[in-house]
Amino acid sequence: MNKANVGIPLWWLAMAAALIPMVTIHVTFTVSVLEGHISWCIPYWDSCTSISRTGRYGTSYFIFKGTMLPAALLGILFWFLNSRWLLQLGATSRGRPWIPWLGLVACVSLAAYTLALGHEGDGFNLTRRIGVVLYFSLTYIAQLLISSALREHPRWHSSGKRLLWLCELALAVGILSVILTAVVPDIYSQMDDAFEWVLAFLINLHAIWIAVLWKQSRFRARLWAE
Repeated sequence: MNKANVGIPLWWLAMAAALIPMVTIHVTFTVSVLEGHISWCIPYWDSCTSISRTGRYGTSYFIFKGTMLPAALLGILFWFLNSRWLLQLGATSRGRPWIPWLGLVACVSLAAYTLALGHEGDGFNLTRRIGVVLYFSLTYIAQLLISSALREHPRWHSSGKRLLWLCELALAVGILSVILTAVVPDIYSQMDDAFEWVLAFLINLHAIWIAVLWKQSRFRARLWAE
């Protein structure tokens, strides 16, 4: 039997880790619109609502929490397996050991943000702000480490280079938001939600790309007994 075909394919796990958050925020947005909690718009450029607001009211409140909390747990496994995947590929960069730890803190932050969503009070507001900042920033750093490791690999160099371009795009969006905050805060306050949607999309797109690479490299798990 071909050893490459032995074991359980893991690419579907990575794809689920990428798609669940992305699908969730679009579902909660749609449900919130249908229930009248927010107005219909295109949040990626209309900047009409934050991601948080889509999961704060009505049915969306339960959908958001019921999917994002499992997604956070799945994300922890996703980042742990990414470290193992790079090791088995031979992409052993210096930053590889940090990836599961960065992913762990990022996903715990996502869970804390999700639990605090929909509750009032200074403590809950602070938890949400810290949670979303840590989730985005640490996820970005972990993705940057993966991309850099793949760029140095002789076989996956091209994929790593393209993933780095995606990281650079996300960084450019982040830097632009900081510049606008400092230079024209009044104008930025009218478009900050759109930046959040775009950054979330780019982060999830990177994870989807990783899932495709898991499939192409035939990354699998094996169970056995003696």
